[in-house]
Amino acid sequence: MGKGRENVVLFPFMAQGHILPFLVLAQQMERKGYAVTFVNTPLNIKKLRESLPPATVAAIRLVGIPFNSSDYGLPPDSEDTDSLPYSLSLRLLEASIFLKLPFKNLLADLIQEQGGERPVCVISDLFFGWAADVAHAFGIFHAIFSITGGFGMACYCSMWLNLPHKNTDSHEFQLPDFPEAGTFHITQLTPAVLVAGEEDQFTDFQRRNIHTWSDSDALLFNTVEELDKTGLMYFRRKLGVPVWGIGPLLLPVDNGRAMLSPEQCIEWLDKKEPKSVIYICFGSQNTISASQMMNLAKALDASGRSFIWVVRPPLGFDINAEFVAEQWLPEGFLQRIQDEERGLIVCKWAPQPLRVEFSAGISQKWGSNDQLADGSRAILQCKVVGGGCRSLRGGGQGTNFEVRQEDIMEKIELVVGENEKGREIRRKSQEMKEMLGDAVRDEENYRGSSVKAMQEFFVAALTKKEHRQLGQHDQGLISKGTGN
Repeated sequence: MGKGRENVVLFPFMAQGHILPFLVLAQQMERKGYAVTFVNTPLNIKKLRESLPPATVAAIRLVGIPFNSSDYGLPPDSEDTDSLPYSLSLRLLEASIFLKLPFKNLLADLIQEQGGERPVCVISDLFFGWAADVAHAFGIFHAIFSITGGFGMACYCSMWLNLPHKNTDSHEFQLPDFPEAGTFHITQLTPAVLVAGEEDQFTDFQRRNIHTWSDSDALLFNTVEELDKTGLMYFRRKLGVPVWGIGPLLLPVDNGRAMLSPEQCIEWLDKKEPKSVIYICFGSQNTISASQMMNLAKALDASGRSFIWVVRPPLGFDINAEFVAEQWLPEGFLQRIQDEERGLIVCKWAPQPLRVEFSAGISQKWGSNDQLADGSRAILQCKVVGGGCRSLRGGGQGTNFEVRQEDIMEKIELVVGENEKGREIRRKSQEMKEMLGDAVRDEENYRGSSVKAMQEFFVAALTKKEHRQLGQHDQGLISKGTGN
């Protein structure tokens, strides 16, 4: 830990989709002159030490806290969502609550190690709302960091808090405390939300966790104020605490998760015109049904457009298992796209920075901030509530909703094709890209909204620390005076 530097403690949930954005935030804060302590369970810390560049490991202090997955009914050495089937994700979430005492002990050790000097703040994952109590027990400023944007997270919270689809016989409904989100259709819900009830275990966990957020001193979102004001305002009025958009935080290239190397992706993309590649991804822990996957593949094949598709096994199969193309994709599909050099199939995840300048369209869960970060492309988006993808959005009836191949092709051409609507979408995407770039500009005569937000956040954290120290000093003077 750097001598004389204020220490920031970061603690993400045990999932790569959470750890990586926190890591980017850690690197950003370290570059701004803060010492960073990055906390997680032992196996996740071990993976980071082995995969990160030596310079990053030297700059950021990686600290593991005790966690034995077997104690909580999980398989041995299961410390993140990648090592578990989706059916056990709730058990991992519930087990994470038992990290409270080890985390408290860690903070106590850090303070003792620094001669009584407390960290300037603790920034924990949104699934670790309990960390506010731990931080406040030591008089430390606490913030929650959401790896996603405000609007999507507002929909997520409102859905779990209210379960509005349970209070109507209609297939369409609105969110009672977030009407700005518009109308939702029941086909946009994940199976977990669809079957959730007042006594449901997942509902109970989500509600207990969300209610703890108001204990925090601030909320940080991986988003931009200018683009996400509606979502950020929801949390300002709901929780009554400062809310800052500090994004976009772009993830690093991850060699270990994609079956293609960054160099292979770059070589392939270099052969394509800018804004000509469709990017399809449903997030790090989500997927679609087998029939939807088949229809999507047929539509991509028939469209003649270039694409990168991040695939996982469909619903009903272990999402972390090997992807069997012969079983879930049309016969001859892989061979055709390889022969024509028209498509890349990537297992699990694709290197994000490689996507930014080349993609023309995207189909992705709304919860991720990637669609904002990749502002150079138009967005063909899948609006999903609850952290998983139930169905591609289009036209249909009932809960067993499927999108036809023809519908997907129509949307692809709408976004990528040379038509008035497509050109308008791409024009707005370019404007979005410029807005995102402006938000993180930090120059002598200009500071973007996200740069200012980060500064305001640290001013608030440092002010609380200074007030606490002054209070201790004043109390000490009073005690001395009484003693005389």
